[in-house]
Amino acid sequence: MPETVSQSAIATHPPRDVQVLAIADQTKVMRSRSWSRLRFEIEYALERGTTANSYLITADQNALIDPPGESFTTTFLGALEQRFDLRQLDYVILGHVNPNRVATLKVLLERAPQVTLVCSNPAAVALKDLLSDTTPKVRVIKGNVDEVLDLGQGHRLQFAPIPTPRYPDGLCIYDPHTQIHYTDKFFGAHICGDQIFDEGWTAFLDDRRYYFDCLMAPHARQVSTALDKMEALAPMTFYAPAHGPLVRYSATELLQSYRQWLTQQRSQEMMVALLYASAYGNTATVAQAIARGMTKAGVAVESVNCESTEPDEIKTILEKCDGFVIGSPTLGGHAPTQIQTALGVALSTVPKDKLTGVFGSFGWSGEAIDLLENKLRDAGYSFGFDTIRVKFKPTDVVIKTCEEAGTDFVQALKKAKKRRSPKASALQSSSTVTPTEQAMGRMVGSLCVVTTRHGDVSSAMLASWVAQATFSPPGFTVAVAKDRAIESLLYPDRPFVLNILAENNYLGLMKHFLKPFSPGEDRFNSVDVTESDHGCPILKDALAYLECRVASRMECGDHWVVYAVVEQGQVMNPDVKTAVHHRKSGNHY
Repeated sequence: MPETVSQSAIATHPPRDVQVLAIADQTKVMRSRSWSRLRFEIEYALERGTTANSYLITADQNALIDPPGESFTTTFLGALEQRFDLRQLDYVILGHVNPNRVATLKVLLERAPQVTLVCSNPAAVALKDLLSDTTPKVRVIKGNVDEVLDLGQGHRLQFAPIPTPRYPDGLCIYDPHTQIHYTDKFFGAHICGDQIFDEGWTAFLDDRRYYFDCLMAPHARQVSTALDKMEALAPMTFYAPAHGPLVRYSATELLQSYRQWLTQQRSQEMMVALLYASAYGNTATVAQAIARGMTKAGVAVESVNCESTEPDEIKTILEKCDGFVIGSPTLGGHAPTQIQTALGVALSTVPKDKLTGVFGSFGWSGEAIDLLENKLRDAGYSFGFDTIRVKFKPTDVVIKTCEEAGTDFVQALKKAKKRRSPKASALQSSSTVTPTEQAMGRMVGSLCVVTTRHGDVSSAMLASWVAQATFSPPGFTVAVAKDRAIESLLYPDRPFVLNILAENNYLGLMKHFLKPFSPGEDRFNSVDVTESDHGCPILKDALAYLECRVASRMECGDHWVVYAVVEQGQVMNPDVKTAVHHRKSGNHY
């Protein structure tokens, strides 16, 4: 049975605790747990809590793999010192480095100064700045095939650098003795619970897919290469990721899913280059949210961290792109040198008829963002979204706005490409609707508006692909296009309201919710609403409404089919019929 050490025993699940369990010979996992959301990055947006998984190998020499971030520093080190004498710790192995993790590392080095840090070369470079007030011993892993760290008693650790633009210092660790791959950011999920391994692993699929879509999809090329490197070390049968349940029972299926999802991303017809640099992580967070909006809208994203990418590689990527966006922090009133170099490459490489966009974060001023915008406007580029300026750390609302901006960029990109192909457009408009499409169009649906709110973020959409699915419990399905802004708010256990429109009073609401909304725009401005028990908007002019909760969702081509269970509802005008949507063709709404 796992042991648990808490900061507080007041609640059934305290705000922070550490769950400890032996998982293999001389190997323990220490799962620092939080049932609440810790950060504003988009990959945490499902708000299902998280675990920061660290691993302790005690052999002739002792190694700690991936200490957690500063949210868990006190709890984690307290739990570690209860079980282990830090004076006996020989190595701390880092799958990646960031300021959050270094906060714990600093305290650990104060208590165990004899420790040698083991990391990739990019991580070693970052540590020089992040640990500028100390000079720890560092062993740099260069990625040689025969490079091992022998801890004794069979634990001969092997390594594979697995860089991505978001984590250029990524490092995979493999222990042949236990056959465990320590995969850091790969194969994780932000979900918290008492379950340590992945029994009943299908229950985690939504969380794993969402995590992949946020962290891996914008880096499909590099992620594919990383998987090849990890598989070259040894068969991948047991993954020990940095977040979520340990993958013991579904390793084969999860690897196949990653490969399938990567193939979907890399087979898209259009590609957007996303260039950025990030001083404190805020600009990277904005970039990730924009990328998420782009990938869900059906394009490949080539994410480029300009701080770790050579100009020639940036040029190669830009030569193939259908559009590009660029983001920068402001440091001392300027853009970093790497961003200025990337901007110069873009101006000399990308044709002026390609779409662009600018984003960035700043503390006290935003000159770098102005520089990028002005240079691109002066060069004659058109913009796919209004320039995004984020002061300090992005909030949930800002992240949602950035996601919507990414989706809008792709939609504008597709429209521009269609305009540049007049022959194809003319052929399409003159073609007749096929018999199959005519038959599909004869299926009718009630006109409804789906509304939801989660925290400070709200959204809505007009829907006609709605059908009752179950009597007990009362439930229905609704189809949601992948590029809808509301899609990311309709994950399992999220509440929403289905507002059913009236036959004699639907035109105003239909026109309102059919119009395009700009990123972050209030969908309910000028609409008469009240709130459900869950805080979701109810349209007062609707015929009836159902307060629901998402039970499950299934990926179906270009849509997600959401199955919802109805918790309560009301008919507000029993003498009026439901508005019904009739179509002549099944190839559009």
